[in-house]
Amino acid sequence: MTDPTVVRRQISKRHAVWGLCVALILGVALAWPGHAVDAALFVGWGLIAVAPIVVPGILLAAWVIASGADSRIATAFEGKTGRTVVAASLIGAITPVCGVTVLPLMAGLLAAGVPLAPIMAFWLSSPITDPAMLATTAATLGLSFAVGKTLAAFGLGVFGGAITALFANSPWALNALRDNGLARQLSAARCGQVQTFEPKIWRTKERRRSFCTQFRATARLILICLIPAFAAEYTLNAALTPGSLAAYVGEDQWWAIPAAVFVGAPAYIDGYAALPLTRGLIDNGMSKGAAMAFLVSGGVVSIWGAMAIAPVLKLKPFMLYLLLAVLGSLGAGYVFGWIV
Repeated sequence: MTDPTVVRRQISKRHAVWGLCVALILGVALAWPGHAVDAALFVGWGLIAVAPIVVPGILLAAWVIASGADSRIATAFEGKTGRTVVAASLIGAITPVCGVTVLPLMAGLLAAGVPLAPIMAFWLSSPITDPAMLATTAATLGLSFAVGKTLAAFGLGVFGGAITALFANSPWALNALRDNGLARQLSAARCGQVQTFEPKIWRTKERRRSFCTQFRATARLILICLIPAFAAEYTLNAALTPGSLAAYVGEDQWWAIPAAVFVGAPAYIDGYAALPLTRGLIDNGMSKGAAMAFLVSGGVVSIWGAMAIAPVLKLKPFMLYLLLAVLGSLGAGYVFGWIV
């Protein structure tokens, strides 16, 4: 039976979070009344624009959990560490999924005792590219960028998973999930259900309930991620222009690749929208190595990439994720710049 004190504390925290969000919105509206309306419209249209992509992902994620398909997918993350890290990196690099839509599966696997290393490998490789992104990158920036980005995604996953495996016995790696309502809700269905595969989830009440629970939890998380992400995109687009950024990431600047990671990546919100921006930056003098670092780091260091896992991971594994993402992005930029 749930402790009433715990329930009241959770409700109080939830009210405090929403109160802070409302206070921030009102503060922005009072400080910049003209931009506040434009930012709200930008966020609204942004949510509408990504809905055809995000909603099917949420439905798929909920079905995977409710049907028990996750128990079969989980086999790729179980076994010897080296094999699972490579498999998770490959799955993340070539499948059209991202860390947000598969977050229930990843949280469930962590809660069920799957090591952090393959989960980290997947989370690092999955936001960078997929088959549709490969084709779009080739059409926008050329085949070398498309192939390089895919290889970078796989390499970053293997690198991150291997480093994470070194800390496999650390207490924070063995218990990486936050102890909060969202993490418990995301992982509850998988840990609580019988791990049998039944695609027709509407046949049993338990699976229907699991589907609804996961759909609500994932939709809530994505809204938490997307609303501030689109607001940040609006702010950055209003403050930055391709020409101004290219001045700091040009061919002759030794700091071009680090600047692309530490300065440019936070401005990267949507992978498809970043492609024409990157082409414009290259046309304005951005080096190809810096462009690759920008594309790779953008997927994993940006608000979208980082906020996909921040709500469920504890501080140490989350900071390790950010460190691995930054180091891997720098490496991808330098290697691509050297080869090309």
